[in-house]
Amino acid sequence: MKIAAIEITHHRLPLDPPFKASWDGCARSHFDATVVRVRTDEGLEGWGSGDLMVGFDGHESLFVGHDPLRLERHHTVLSHIDFHYGRCWPLDLALWDLAGKISGQPVWKLLGGRHARVRAYASSGALRSASELADAAERFLDEGFPALKVRFHRGDWREDVAALAAVRARVGDRLELMVDCNQGWRMPWDVEAPWTFKDALTVARELERLGVYWMEEPLHRADLDGMQRLRNATSVRLAGGEMTRDPSAFRDLLRAGALDILQPDAALVGGITGLRRVAQMAEQFGVGFTPHTWTNGAGVVANLHLAAGVADAPFLEFPYDPPDWSLDRRDFLLAEPLRPDAEGWLNLSEKPGLGYELNEDLLRRTRR
Repeated sequence: MKIAAIEITHHRLPLDPPFKASWDGCARSHFDATVVRVRTDEGLEGWGSGDLMVGFDGHESLFVGHDPLRLERHHTVLSHIDFHYGRCWPLDLALWDLAGKISGQPVWKLLGGRHARVRAYASSGALRSASELADAAERFLDEGFPALKVRFHRGDWREDVAALAAVRARVGDRLELMVDCNQGWRMPWDVEAPWTFKDALTVARELERLGVYWMEEPLHRADLDGMQRLRNATSVRLAGGEMTRDPSAFRDLLRAGALDILQPDAALVGGITGLRRVAQMAEQFGVGFTPHTWTNGAGVVANLHLAAGVADAPFLEFPYDPPDWSLDRRDFLLAEPLRPDAEGWLNLSEKPGLGYELNEDLLRRTRR
């Protein structure tokens, strides 16, 4: 069996009303997504999505004609493309989906089958007033979520802490709370300086008081010394690594003792092939592994298979903040949205590959 073709299509879903993400001051009036299809000469097809595949055009010949199951070989080629051009890891996800369909096995089992389910945490995306955020937390509880990630980025961390305190006062200890400080990286237009070590430590003290499970990206991604010092100075777990691109950088984070939780996203960094190694490396250092998942529904599914197959993830990120970020928006590529069960578990099935179908009708209507 050989790879016969690779097809890449781009899609745009209009958003009305727009979505204003906490990390991006520009309201988003549309949601762009890219679908990668890998077809074999025997008619099987694997799917992947996530990043926009910038720089892949013209490299199809490096894969066409090759055995689709040579996943390590394909990963090496993609790592070279990543170095020279852009992040084309959705192709790796499509190849894993195809490998599962060829073998008749779900990807989570091909990866080792460590777990058949993972608890979801509701990952908010919008900044809300303290009372609105507390109301939302109660709704997440009613839907069965065991944990909620709250966004900080109001311009003054004291306002962020006040909103978090309102949530804790409303839900007590019925929800685990995480905080995304959004200091590790910036959107291209955002020139605001990240927190200093003393800023982050002051916030950490407040998060300790409020019983926060982890604080995410509290310092610039390159400040390994600051993260190590902060980790030693607080009882709150430190999480990060979502936009780390090079495998050596993960090694450096782990060697520096900078994090308690590592969060790379397979749709953006290394694919499933690369991140299974990172997950194993994290375990050797006694560091947790649970992927970041803010791409789209297909990306969430891929990271779910990865986390279930190779890690002991305490929770998996489930981007969900209705009405601003609904399942209909996030999962518009999918024939059926991914949903947790009534107790907040994301359950894996026995379906071959990544186990989802594409919404072909909506993909036709949203194709650019």
